[in-house]
Amino acid sequence: MKYFLPLLITIVPFLMANEPQQWGENVTGVATTFTSDKKELALTFDACGGSFRSSQYDEQLIQFLIDNRIPATLFINARWIKSNPEIFATLAANPLFEIANHGTAHRPLSVNGKSIYNIPGTASAEEVKKEINANGELIEKLTGKRPLFFRSGTAYYDEKAVKIARQNGVEIGGFSVLGDAGATFSAEKVTSQITNAKSGDIILLHMNHPESGTYKGVKEAVVKLKEQGFNFVRLSDVIDRINRLP
Repeated sequence: MKYFLPLLITIVPFLMANEPQQWGENVTGVATTFTSDKKELALTFDACGGSFRSSQYDEQLIQFLIDNRIPATLFINARWIKSNPEIFATLAANPLFEIANHGTAHRPLSVNGKSIYNIPGTASAEEVKKEINANGELIEKLTGKRPLFFRSGTAYYDEKAVKIARQNGVEIGGFSVLGDAGATFSAEKVTSQITNAKSGDIILLHMNHPESGTYKGVKEAVVKLKEQGFNFVRLSDVIDRINRLP
């Protein structure tokens, strides 16, 4: 016992120091806004995949962006790509859109398997890397370009997983405005969320739920914001002005 206690006293602080201290959408290292002296906003759209419902495509929404020359960052999951290969190829070929990485299996990014919304997170550093890189490699194979930005399924992280992500060459694309709450908001609520945004905000929306209020809400909000003099940017356009959480 006299040998065990000093060993325990040494090991416990080491183990605690190596356990994540943060868990959520807003943890150290996540990019949530960008600096701008202009009226600029970043629209970002997730495409999740994994089931028929979450592998759908909101064609009206994307066509509205195209018709009105509205650039956007599209965070696309590997499962959605595999369900919609031709649509993905068309989106990737359009210079209005930046293709970003929404993960391989749409898992929260954790080093110890923490879960959220009953979705288990990655359980180790190696699983973090796989969740990022397997889809990153797929997108690079299909487009010739590795995504600069990554957003996990659920947009939840611990700070150690974020550090690993950045070591693997991606920025964590967080958000400052919850645009449609997983495509559950009404069109009126979506419009309200977006039109209340401030310059430099990153807005989180979805492009895989055509049955939702996202399209109508985005359409009305964009018209109003353009009348107010706002422009829209892709995240890669402002990568040198990204603000990360301390």
